Amino acid sequence: MNSTDSSHKRTSGFRLLGPAFVAAVAYVDPGNVAANLSAGARYGYLLVWVLVLANLMSVLVQYLSAKLGLATGQSLPDVLGGRLRKPARIAFFLQAELIAIATDLAEVVGGAIALYLLFSLPLVVGGLIVGGVSMLLLHLQSGRATGERRFEVVITGLLLIITLGFIAGLFFSDISGTELVSGLIPRFADSNSILLAASMLGATVMPHAIYLHSSLTREHAHTTGADSPDSSVVHHRRLIRASRWDVLCALFIAGSVNIGMLVLAAANLRGHDGTETIQGAHAAIAETLGPGIALIFAVGLLASGLASTSVGSYAGAEVLSGLLKVRPPLLVQRLITLVPALVILAVGVQPTFALVASQVVLSFGIPFALIPLVVYTGRRSLMGQDVNNRVTQGLAWLATALIVALNVGLIVLTFTQ
Repeated sequence: MNSTDSSHKRTSGFRLLGPAFVAAVAYVDPGNVAANLSAGARYGYLLVWVLVLANLMSVLVQYLSAKLGLATGQSLPDVLGGRLRKPARIAFFLQAELIAIATDLAEVVGGAIALYLLFSLPLVVGGLIVGGVSMLLLHLQSGRATGERRFEVVITGLLLIITLGFIAGLFFSDISGTELVSGLIPRFADSNSILLAASMLGATVMPHAIYLHSSLTREHAHTTGADSPDSSVVHHRRLIRASRWDVLCALFIAGSVNIGMLVLAAANLRGHDGTETIQGAHAAIAETLGPGIALIFAVGLLASGLASTSVGSYAGAEVLSGLLKVRPPLLVQRLITLVPALVILAVGVQPTFALVASQVVLSFGIPFALIPLVVYTGRRSLMGQDVNNRVTQGLAWLATALIVALNVGLIVLTFTQ
C-alpha cells in the first residue's frame, strides 16, 4: 500500500464522521435538560446509573441505524416506504409527523426559555426567533453532499457549545466522588424516583434521530465511495468501522453531558426550591455558582434548542420523502412543526408542562421507529453480510423491550399520579 492510498483511506474515514454527532443532539435537547436537572436536584447522585444504561442502549440503537443506511443505501423511512402498502405508509407518516410536532415543541420551547433567560424576551418572540434561525441552519443542507456536510459541521459546533454550556459549572462544583460512584448502583428511593427514571430512560431513543441517522450515513456512503481507489467491499468495511467510531465518540460526548448535568444539579441544587423548571434551575445555578456560570448555561440551552429543532425538522423532511416520496419546500416542512409550538406558547401554556407533555406524546412514537429498525437489521436478505449477529440481535431486542416497556410505564404513571 503506498502513502497516497493510505492517506485516502484516512480521509474517507474522517469524511464519514459527522452523522452520529448530528443524531447526538437529540440526546441533549431541552427535554433532557429538564429531566437531568430535576433528577439531580431532587435525588442527588442516585440516578446516575440510569443515564449510564441509557447511553449504552443509545449507542447500540444509533449504530444499527447507521449500519442500515450503509448496508442498504436507504434510510429507515425509505425501507419502510418500499415495503408498506399505501394506507399503511400514510398512517405511519401521520404518526411520525405527530411525533415530529411533539419533538419540535420541546426544542422550540427550550430555545424560547433560553432567550427569555438571556434577554427577557417574551416566549412567543423567542419561539419565532428560534424558528427563523433554524430555517437558516436548515438552508445549509441544501445541495445534498456539500450542503449536508456544512450542516453537520455547524451542528457539531453547536454540540460543542452545548457541552461547554452544560458542564462548565462542574469545574466550580464540590463533587462527592463517593456519592458519584454509589450512584452507579441501580436502585430507587421512592415511587417518584421510579417515574423520573422511567422518563429519563424512556426518552433515551428519539425516533427522529433513528430516521435521520440512517439517511445521513447513506449519503456519506455515496459521496465517499464515488472517488475511492479501493474495491467496494474494502471501502464498505472501512465505512462500517468508521461509523462505529462516529457513534461511540458522539454518544460518549452526549452521555457525558447528560451525566454532567445531573452531577451539577446534585452538587449544587439540592434543597433549592423551583428546580423542577428550567427557569428555576437557572436561578438556583446563578445563586450557587454565580451569574457567569448561569449565563454560560443559558447559552448552552439556546444552542440546544437551535440545534435540536433544526435536526428534528430535517428528520421530518426525510420521513416525508422516504414514506410518501414527496419533498415539499423547506419553509412548508418547517411551518408544519413550528406553528403548533408557537400556538402553545401564545396561549400561555406553562413551558415546563409543555415539555413534559411533549415527552409523553413522544413516547407513543418510539416503538414505530425502534421495532422496524431491529427487524430489518436482523434480515440477511436486506442487510447481506452486515446482518446483526445473534448477540447483537439479542441485545437489540432486549434494549427495545426495555425502552418500550419504560415508555408505556411513563405514559401510565403520568396519567395516574
